[in-house]
Amino acid sequence: MKRLITAALFTAMMAGTAFAGTTLKLVEVITSPERTETLKSIVAKFEAANPGTKVDIISLPWNEAFQKFATMVSAGDTPDVMEMPDTWLSLYGNNGMLESLEPYLAKWEHTKELTPRALQLGRDVKNTAYMLPYGFYLRAMFYNKKILKDAGVAAPPKTMDEFVKASEAISKLPGKYGYCMRGGPGGLNGWMIFAASMAGDNKYFKDDGTSTMNSAGWAKGIEWMVDLYKKGYAPKDSVNWGFNEVVAGFYSGTCAFLDQDPDALIAVAERMNKDDFGVAPLPKGPDGKSFPTIGYGGWSMFSSSQNKDLSWKLIETLEGPEGNLVWNKKIGALPAYTAAEKDPFYAGDQFKGWFQELADKDTVPTVMPTYLEEFAFFKDSLAIKTSQQAMLGDISAKDLAAQWADYLTKAQQKFLAKK
Repeated sequence: MKRLITAALFTAMMAGTAFAGTTLKLVEVITSPERTETLKSIVAKFEAANPGTKVDIISLPWNEAFQKFATMVSAGDTPDVMEMPDTWLSLYGNNGMLESLEPYLAKWEHTKELTPRALQLGRDVKNTAYMLPYGFYLRAMFYNKKILKDAGVAAPPKTMDEFVKASEAISKLPGKYGYCMRGGPGGLNGWMIFAASMAGDNKYFKDDGTSTMNSAGWAKGIEWMVDLYKKGYAPKDSVNWGFNEVVAGFYSGTCAFLDQDPDALIAVAERMNKDDFGVAPLPKGPDGKSFPTIGYGGWSMFSSSQNKDLSWKLIETLEGPEGNLVWNKKIGALPAYTAAEKDPFYAGDQFKGWFQELADKDTVPTVMPTYLEEFAFFKDSLAIKTSQQAMLGDISAKDLAAQWADYLTKAQQKFLAKK
């Protein structure tokens, strides 16, 4: 009996110290000082619950993250857990670099509390959960009430035609512009939203895999975006603007309209009086429809991890109801849990525009074709370069549409050939 008790005590002690001295590598790629501090606070709870385990957090600046992380992977320097953007999931999931989370989700007590959309999008590659989304980024339109009033614009525009007219009126004010255009990193969403809205359809491809980018409606939407810039309805230097610049352009009063996700609320609400701005549904196209992109980020485990069970424990802490709500309140995404919608934080007027979009049958949240392995390069490199060339007049809007169609057609037909 004494031996059995001793053995049981030894087993219990070993279970508590099995991971002692272990260091996990966690990479975050959509970074800001506030985000990183929040991540550290959640990770600290994981470390406290797993004595002797340390988490090494590597923060990559978003504007350089795609290239820097690719370089890390090429050098064999892979993390245990990483913040996975939706646009990268196919690239790493299809190449066998990510661990399936299905065995863990099957046993996890909180799986049933996640929204169906979270589970659906996490399984975007091979119908396998290679990522667990933490939240969603749905585009809506921020508007500056004071600037609209000064320009004689009675209300936020409901159509794309009204948006152009309002932007023209605002741009006549000294030092003011209509649209905070995101011409630099991360700018593809705006192009896709307005091109699809002009086309009245969010289908990126025909049945044979041919891209719709150069079809009449989509090409007209791309030209619409180019014209906004060329006519001076967006700041001249916005051709290079990324997230921080467009948000600053809005809260500084440089431009009156900003299409962005809820994460922009963090900086805007800190610097503007809540009565001076609003968030409305995106303006609709000629067919009375709009197609705001819905993006997402999440947590993935690399298959090369030597500590998979411990890595899952880290994901559990990050994705669990407590950690998920704290994280999303800080980063401004819509949480992955069904019950989170009832939280007082999300019940205020500031989130009204996004919930109005979700409730409107003519507003269709749209996922970009992130399942394509080539999409990450398209979004983070090719689309930026070519759209800037079009805005600066180096190529025509028609040329831009043709280049995008050619690239995406090849990627889609390659994808279809593998099915």
